[in-house]
Amino acid sequence: MNIRTFLQQKVREAMSSAEIPEAFGAHVTPSKNPKFGDYQANGAMAAAKSMQTKPRELAQKICDNLLLDGIAKQIEIAGPGFINIHLDHTWIANTLYHASLDKKLGVTTKEQPDTVVIDYSSPNLAKEMHVGHLRSTIIGDATARILSFIGDSVIRQNHVGDWGTQFGMLIAELSDQLGEGCSAEFALKDLEKFYQQSKKRFDDDSTFSDRARDYVVKLQSGDAEVLTLWQRFRDVSLSHSGDIYRLLNVTLKPEDIRGESAYNDDLEVLVNALEKTGLAKEDEGALVIFLDELADKEGNPSPVIVQKKDGGYLYATTDLAAIRFRANALKATRIQYFIDDRQSLHMKQVFTVARKAGFVENNVRLEHCAFGKMLGKDGKPFKTRTGGTVKLAELLDEAVEKAVTVVKEKNPQLNSEQVAEIARKVGIGAVKYADLSITRTNDYVFDWDAMLSFEGNTGPYLQYAFTRIASIFRKAEQDLQRFDASIELNEPQEIALALKLLKFSEVLEQVAEDAYPHVLCNYLYELASLFMRFYEACPILKTEVAEADKLSRLQLSKATAQTIRLGLDLLGIEVMERM
Repeated sequence: MNIRTFLQQKVREAMSSAEIPEAFGAHVTPSKNPKFGDYQANGAMAAAKSMQTKPRELAQKICDNLLLDGIAKQIEIAGPGFINIHLDHTWIANTLYHASLDKKLGVTTKEQPDTVVIDYSSPNLAKEMHVGHLRSTIIGDATARILSFIGDSVIRQNHVGDWGTQFGMLIAELSDQLGEGCSAEFALKDLEKFYQQSKKRFDDDSTFSDRARDYVVKLQSGDAEVLTLWQRFRDVSLSHSGDIYRLLNVTLKPEDIRGESAYNDDLEVLVNALEKTGLAKEDEGALVIFLDELADKEGNPSPVIVQKKDGGYLYATTDLAAIRFRANALKATRIQYFIDDRQSLHMKQVFTVARKAGFVENNVRLEHCAFGKMLGKDGKPFKTRTGGTVKLAELLDEAVEKAVTVVKEKNPQLNSEQVAEIARKVGIGAVKYADLSITRTNDYVFDWDAMLSFEGNTGPYLQYAFTRIASIFRKAEQDLQRFDASIELNEPQEIALALKLLKFSEVLEQVAEDAYPHVLCNYLYELASLFMRFYEACPILKTEVAEADKLSRLQLSKATAQTIRLGLDLLGIEVMERM
């Protein structure tokens, strides 16, 4: 249940009864200070100014019509016209109890779900995935999980780079290695090495480069033999990225892949359409769209080349074909692109052209969910010690290796199998959480020590918070999953924890709207911190604790564990009952 939305509706009904025009919103927000209630409604002041009446008098009329019997224990007017709403503790307890019985923890499904197409990860199949793909992959995946959870129909689109002139070079190299008796899997076991080797031959050997260019022509014209070689390269390359997705606990599947090659047949059709509408015009032999909407400071329109003078197409052309497919064939009402902030102008151009050309209706939301860079401790883009690109597979393997050391130090009683399983969850979770907990538009510094710490706003801290609650239930000789008891709220720490738990739905709706997963991370960290304050102030298993208090506090603990586990799962991070 989204309490804020519920109260907003109630206040809006009271404003209507007080004859306040619908144009004025209720403006219900959580209170920053508990002494001013749990929520505040601030709609009276703006309405009073327009209606030429006193804000406090109008606020009183709203209060007189505000039907919150059994929900609020006190409603008061403060300051110039704030309405403070103090929720009834019994109502909070009962609402939280019923939410804890629900698999979705009281999060309601959207009444009007969107069809959301999410473009994320998008590796280039000519090279192994590297750290530059990490942010797109995990931020996009967390958003996809959350949107699905609240009821949207989510269509994942992995727009892989599987087409273009470089594939002539790669297919020529693969053809030679297959001719020497190598299998495609063996030849492509190290994509980076394979790419570098073929590139060197292309640069140094004119016979090879001529054959590579010939392969490009054959590939683009649909030559069966060349397409077979291309498909083998594609299949083996995709198996590499599939391994990464499984290790990262990312939900992308083979059926989500729709690469650049999928739009090849549509590019000529699309360019012809742009010419017919008059948007694309010839300029020095190329076809260009000039956008006055994105003009520079001197008033020069922003040029978008959709076809080069040699007849070739560009990324903009393919992206326009993709957006048209997503809006029309997939019936998207919202399209999100998780692409780094260096592509901001490109995405603005594509969105502007798509709308002007009529490829996308105005009611379809087009969103470039930009993100910043991953930096090393030196403040520069994250590289290997030798200055090379960090392979994502090697980074994740290192994360697990470092987590093994941390887990062994924390719990030397674990056997090797337990250590391996826990270290995998801790290491991968630490890397993902360190990224997701940062506002995505910001750059962030990659720091092993900070991300693997069990203190502060980190993945291991939250995983340990869940584990600690599980250990409480073991000591109580209770089954965490099946435990069931009513909740009574008496102490301030109990009330604060319960209120925080009930804000889970609000947080998910905010993340779903803004595509900022760090909001969920911050909520989970604050929740875990509140639980620790509750645990210290409100004993659970001590002998002097009354049975009713013990059971109620165990139920509060269970609700906290459920929320942490579900919240982390929506971020793609696993938990464990022992660490």
